[in-house]
Amino acid sequence: NVTIILPEHSVVNPDPDAAVVGGNVETSQRIVDVLLGALGLAAASQGTMNNLVFGWQTDNGSAQYYETLGGGSGATPTQPGASAVQVHMTNTRITDPEVLEQRFPGLRLTEYSIRRGSGGSGKQPGGDGLVREFEILAPVTATLLSQRRTTQPFGLNGGTAGMAGQNILKHDTEEQRLPGSGVIDLQPGVRLRIETPGGGGFGAL
Repeated sequence: NVTIILPEHSVVNPDPDAAVVGGNVETSQRIVDVLLGALGLAAASQGTMNNLVFGWQTDNGSAQYYETLGGGSGATPTQPGASAVQVHMTNTRITDPEVLEQRFPGLRLTEYSIRRGSGGSGKQPGGDGLVREFEILAPVTATLLSQRRTTQPFGLNGGTAGMAGQNILKHDTEEQRLPGSGVIDLQPGVRLRIETPGGGGFGAL
């Protein structure tokens, strides 16, 4: 038998008036990882939806662009993790580069690739995260809501953890590490680089 205890006044059993922004896409991801890990079914996946929102002023007011970025899924006893995917409750697509640049001329996508080597090692390796880098062509405000920037997605049964994600602001030769969540005003010429977490590996090599 499995007993699940949800303490009152906690993030998994909040009061009706509690602030729970991100609960559907962030907290839920971590809960699934905990359950699958406790049952020995899968190592941790990227554990975040990597929410990214750009906002800017237009002649008619303001506009927004919102996307979510996939990462590595955790390996299981019989299968490696998948790379650059959304897992658990997110299940979303990302905008095609051609559509993005046509509709939002203030953004240029300079890299969209698999983050090779970011998945944990093991008898079954974890999936790799992805890299998405934007060049900013017009003033925009970026909002980030992401996790697994300090804590790595765990491996199971001797498998190693996946790499933590990174949010990086680049200007010429300088790089600045950004926190997992926050709001930042961006000016033309800078680049925003998101490197999403890899999944944990399963089983010792």
